[in-house]
Amino acid sequence: MRGMRGLVPALALVPLVPLVQLQIDQRLGTHRAQEEVLYVWSGGHVKRLFPGLENLMADLYWLRTVQYFGGQRVFSTQKKFDLLEPMIDITTTLDPRLEIAYRYGATFLAEPWPLGAGRPDAAVAVLERGARNLPRSWLIRQNLGFFIFLFLKDARRASEVLLEARRLPGSPYWLETLAADLLAKGGERETSRGLWRRMYQQAEEGKIKRNAFVHLQYLDALDAIDHLNGLVREFARTAGRNPRSTEELRGAGQLRSKPVDPTGFPYDYDPEKGAFSISRQSQLWRAT
Repeated sequence: MRGMRGLVPALALVPLVPLVQLQIDQRLGTHRAQEEVLYVWSGGHVKRLFPGLENLMADLYWLRTVQYFGGQRVFSTQKKFDLLEPMIDITTTLDPRLEIAYRYGATFLAEPWPLGAGRPDAAVAVLERGARNLPRSWLIRQNLGFFIFLFLKDARRASEVLLEARRLPGSPYWLETLAADLLAKGGERETSRGLWRRMYQQAEEGKIKRNAFVHLQYLDALDAIDHLNGLVREFARTAGRNPRSTEELRGAGQLRSKPVDPTGFPYDYDPEKGAFSISRQSQLWRAT
């Protein structure tokens, strides 16, 4: 696999590190900043120093990036990750197809401080660059979509990236279900429903079709809960308090019968919060 090229062969090159480092030091001279100014050189500069050895240098820089991240995370008392982004940039400039550097480099950047750099914006930028340089990598797009949702809170854009990944050769079918899930979690309920409905209509009888049907029921339940909670608010405006039970709502003429979810299970009602929810006993219940 192309992404592993940056790890296994690089380990075999470890004995060469002192020789290459000596050559770098000779070119830099004896005076060096405490934070190792070598790290913040541009990839283009390193390319000019070692023409024809770009892949080798990318492997070495990636090893040093991992070493730097691990050293700051485990041993440093100040936990400064200032050099992490430029080191990843140098590595991927030297070898734009080094997939592992984009994926793990983005993780190093996105990890909240002090476990990582706390730079999700930079992490997303690294993955976007990886997606451009490796247009057939669904793994990079999967990571990008997840990071966009988790850190930038943009469910629609995240789902679009995941659907792009799904169209690539070798991508797993669940990328489409993940896109629909993220849309629902991000409040894009109608768009999510459209994806699940398409999956339901296109799938053959079996697990995928049943899964899509359950998710459609779940979205219908969320819509019903929104309606029920609206009735509670209307009751509270009139009575000055929340209804004590669903029976009180029925007595006020706002419900014809006890509300149940699409599977026939009654919704839970919390009179203190004045809110309906899917019962934990229902197959539609989801942890939030």
